[in-house]
Amino acid sequence: MNKRVQNGLHKMISTLPLFPVWLVDMLGSALMIIISFVCVRYAQLLRRTDKDNVIWTYLLWLCLALALFSVSRSVGHIAKRLLLLSGQADIWVKLRPFSGSVNSLMFVIVGSITLFFQRVNRINLQILNDKKAIEKASEELMWLNRNLEDMVRQRTDQLSKSEEKYRRIFEGSMDIILVLDSQGRFLDINQAGLSILGYASKDELASSTTFADLLDSHQDPRNLLKETATAGFRKDLECNVRNRDGGSRTWLFSLTARRKTDGKLTGFEGIAKDITHRKKMEEQLLQADRLASLGELSAGVAHEVNNPLGMILGYTQLLLRSEPEGTQDFQDLKIIEKHARNCKAIVEDLLNFARSSETQKGVLNVNDLLREVVSVVEHQFKLDNVTIKTHLGTSVPMLCADGEKLKQVFMNLLMNAKQAIEEGGQIQIITEHDSSRDQVTVTVADTGSGIPPEVLEKIFDPFFTTKPTGQGTGLGLSVSYGIIKDHLGDIHVQSTPGEGSTFIVTFSVSVDDQDEAC
Repeated sequence: MNKRVQNGLHKMISTLPLFPVWLVDMLGSALMIIISFVCVRYAQLLRRTDKDNVIWTYLLWLCLALALFSVSRSVGHIAKRLLLLSGQADIWVKLRPFSGSVNSLMFVIVGSITLFFQRVNRINLQILNDKKAIEKASEELMWLNRNLEDMVRQRTDQLSKSEEKYRRIFEGSMDIILVLDSQGRFLDINQAGLSILGYASKDELASSTTFADLLDSHQDPRNLLKETATAGFRKDLECNVRNRDGGSRTWLFSLTARRKTDGKLTGFEGIAKDITHRKKMEEQLLQADRLASLGELSAGVAHEVNNPLGMILGYTQLLLRSEPEGTQDFQDLKIIEKHARNCKAIVEDLLNFARSSETQKGVLNVNDLLREVVSVVEHQFKLDNVTIKTHLGTSVPMLCADGEKLKQVFMNLLMNAKQAIEEGGQIQIITEHDSSRDQVTVTVADTGSGIPPEVLEKIFDPFFTTKPTGQGTGLGLSVSYGIIKDHLGDIHVQSTPGEGSTFIVTFSVSVDDQDEAC
């Protein structure tokens, strides 16, 4: 028998009391290997059931590392026992450090796997949370996808109702509502604005004019828009606006600048009220107030001047009786008498203007009244090469008015028209009945020199006249204005320099006008 084996058997016998320990060590090492690989197998099965679960992956790697450790340790223990039994203890002495190193390395690997998968676990938890969030978002998206059509339809209905409501307000407003771009070009305007400006459609307005074109030349639209853009809005701004046919209207503006969220100017929105009629009413009220004040003043002045004038005329006539004609004194007295009579005529006009004489109204035909006035002046007008043409409506109803005072009005209008015609011309008299408004209109138009714009607004002012001194008192149109107003009528004038003037007198017709008692 080999000496080494004998030595091993000898040692084995000498250590026989430790045999159970050796047996347990050998069997335990073998079982460790078997159990570790069974664990690896079960971990592998668990991972296959749920590949996305990082815990099973960690468990598989951990079992593999422990299996390697068990193999390393168990093989080392078995090798140690076998080598010791075979009497090759020196070989074990050489292998023991390597076995210990392998065991330590396996522990390092197990620890590394644990540390690595601890971080992986945090990442996995974050992934799981993200997965849940994605699943929730996916569910919401699927719900939106299923209900999107209904939501779009509902939102569309809401937007349609909102647009219809505000479009109805926009189009139904009696005030002008307009939308401009940043350069003052029209983007939108409501029907009231189109009607007042005289355009048939929004496209026609946008293609033919801009906001700058509407304003009178003395107003600078660039400054207006610039000031609005700087301040953000302009409120109660009064502007004169030209409509399509060239007529002027007065608008009261409120303009607001529109901007994007970044502050860039995109355009303007404005609301305007047409106050042309109100301005005319204010002018008429101011005119009436001036007339009332001047009437009181005129009455006092006329009475104070009338008595001295009567005395001057009386004594002048007495002196003329005792003075033979042809002498220098006689001519001087005639000049005094002439100018005194002129002054007396002016005083009488003042009294007529100031005196509120009782109006004697009766039922009359305005056409007959005009024919009577024309017959009085027609011959004299023909001598001055002025033709009067009448176009008297056949359906003009009877009026309840003071005939004598209306004769005074029409006579004054005809005389003013004749004086405006320098070298022959024509005067037209037109009467019409507007059944929709129940009004009678009398128009007196001439082909004279016309009235300058700066004079036009003053022609009804008392004592205002463009005639040379001694040829007019400036009371004719003022008195005519008062008479027309006393008849609840109205009088307007339209004039273009060099093309003539047109005076338009309107009277309201009522049922009582047909009554003989009036």
